[in-house]
Amino acid sequence: MYTAQGKIDQQALLEEHLPAVRRQALALQVKLPASIELDDLIQAGTVGLLDALRRYDPNAGASFSTFASQRIRGAMIDELRSRDWLPRSVRRHARELDRCVHRLEQRLGRAPQEREVAAEMGMSLEEYRQLLSDTNSGLLLPFEDIVAEQGEPDAGGNGPPDPFSALVDGQQRDRLIAAIEALPDREKLLIGLYYQEDLNLKEIGAVLGVTESRVCQLHSQAVSRLRGRLA
Repeated sequence: MYTAQGKIDQQALLEEHLPAVRRQALALQVKLPASIELDDLIQAGTVGLLDALRRYDPNAGASFSTFASQRIRGAMIDELRSRDWLPRSVRRHARELDRCVHRLEQRLGRAPQEREVAAEMGMSLEEYRQLLSDTNSGLLLPFEDIVAEQGEPDAGGNGPPDPFSALVDGQQRDRLIAAIEALPDREKLLIGLYYQEDLNLKEIGAVLGVTESRVCQLHSQAVSRLRGRLA
């Protein structure tokens, strides 16, 4: 991807990686509410790709594909955050849910069951599950945020992270791993299928033998447990 003058051919790189923008947009869309348009994600990802072309330093060690992939995904997530589609009332209930789950875990010494959380929040089981469905639409956390905060591979010549930052990042990963291990088995499996295997809600539902809406509820509950432990 070099010109006759030995410089990177940015136009050729752009054309080569535009299909990757669409692939990432499709992969992200299946995890989002139906109101999020694919074209909006593609547009944001294209902006990220252009930013990667502008900032990429071929002498920094990272390949352009790796660098661009992080920039594309980061731009899409930034676009989603800017929309703030989750109503304030639902966000408030989500924070209450996190605190409630954490409080029950401290009291019981184990992961609380749905009925226990619902009772603690003064809700029926049906109301609690509806809350889980509502809050799931806003949950790109905690995994997307952790990736975003740690940043992309260094292709801009900024050098390696300082030892203290590396230690903090390592501790954060260790805490996250421990929190996932403490999840109930079904929620732990769901997290693995969703974030590691990249299955969509329908595929996860087939594995677990539940509906897509139930997968949303379980995902929301698992993330609430994780946020409570990592807070």
